[in-house]
Amino acid sequence: MNAAVPSDPRAELRALLEGRYPDDRGRFGEFGGRFVPETLVPAIHRLEAGARGALSDSEFRAELSAELRDFVGRPTPLTFAKGLSREWGIDLFLKREDLAHTGAHKINNALGQALLARRLGAKRVVAETGAGQHGVASAAACARVGLPCVVYMGAVDVERQAPNVDRMRRLGAEVVPVESGDATLRAAIDEAIRQWVSDPSETFYLLGSVVGPH
Repeated sequence: MNAAVPSDPRAELRALLEGRYPDDRGRFGEFGGRFVPETLVPAIHRLEAGARGALSDSEFRAELSAELRDFVGRPTPLTFAKGLSREWGIDLFLKREDLAHTGAHKINNALGQALLARRLGAKRVVAETGAGQHGVASAAACARVGLPCVVYMGAVDVERQAPNVDRMRRLGAEVVPVESGDATLRAAIDEAIRQWVSDPSETFYLLGSVVGPH
């Protein structure tokens, strides 16, 4: 039986920090779970074990920290917003994640996953993107660690986000327009998962949205 999630938010946070959630089945009490095609179950187990191993490895954490500092440009600065501060009668500072390499916070996630993919021995990375920013970050991260990257993008988004498509290609990624379904982000995610299912042992899915199986 799974333990119930604490009703007190502070107790819930403690449970997360202490590693009691999620449990071995990916559940937070009655919530969550792991829902994937059977073909991907070994890959998910391998990914989970690999992530736990990497996060407990001081050398991996040191490399990630160095890359976030020297390649991404973190920590990003704070900018005092004088006009809004005056208008609202407060001191307002903006956290400038737009100044990180590739122009958004997406690179933080992409770089960590790309390093993990290399550590796990992946031969290629697949990713999905909607507006294109995660695709750009994935392309940059894979170029940094030396892995080929294929980005699936809905055909509608490819037309709407041509500048980001160009950036992905300049960074060495292959951009594949997806014509099926609604030809936007949902279709791109479906296609990326299909590619992962077709070769789960050598393909790493660098997921950019909170739609994963765990």
